Amino acid sequence: MLKMNNLSKVYRTQMIETHALRGINIHVKEGEFVAVTGPSGSGKTTFLNIAGMLEELSSGEYWLDGVDVRGLNDNERSRLRNEKIGFVFQGYNLIPDLNLFDNVDVPLRYRGYSAAERKKRIEDALLRVGLLSRINHYPAELSGGQQQRVAIARALAGTPRLLLADEPTGNLDSTMARGIMELLEEINAQGTTIVMVTHDNELAARAQRNVHFVDGQVIDIAEEAASLLQSFSHNKAGAPAAATE
Repeated sequence: MLKMNNLSKVYRTQMIETHALRGINIHVKEGEFVAVTGPSGSGKTTFLNIAGMLEELSSGEYWLDGVDVRGLNDNERSRLRNEKIGFVFQGYNLIPDLNLFDNVDVPLRYRGYSAAERKKRIEDALLRVGLLSRINHYPAELSGGQQQRVAIARALAGTPRLLLADEPTGNLDSTMARGIMELLEEINAQGTTIVMVTHDNELAARAQRNVHFVDGQVIDIAEEAASLLQSFSHNKAGAPAAATE
């Protein structure tokens, strides 16, 4: 579904170059649920923006569902993004003056669906997230967890092949966060590929696979742990014996 080879991203100004991503290699299979972890500033959000074609890569390869993204113009990128990708953000990004129906409807209007098709998709999406009965309510009338469910419904209404979620539980308490994670797991079980950026190690552990970023590079957690263990064992073996009486 998603294949990045030796991908780099550099931000340049007149005075400085910042390497946000350094030759990363990430392959995500269709139907996978992948959690992306790492400290702040490690490149997680930059990776997600490039995956969603919201930013351009500086070098390397990016293939989305078999399509070479580098060779697309702006219109082709927009079309591919609308057809393949759904986005869920930490801040929900709901429009406060619109009810749930109209909030979910916003991206569908750009796809040229008929009014009847949009209505069906909106109702189906809100049903999937358990909020069909609140269809005429406004965001301010919902809890944080319910607002995030609306944001997920909006992403699902276009039946994306790939769901990109950037800290989808970051503004929620632990109970609401677990509810959103369970919903994402259900969506994944129905065939949608999910890539989720998160700082929550407990939620990340529930994904099928973890990708860990450090300083713009992908670090294999298992290899890193083995290396630390080996270093610890070496230092312990080389340490002087404790004095005895």
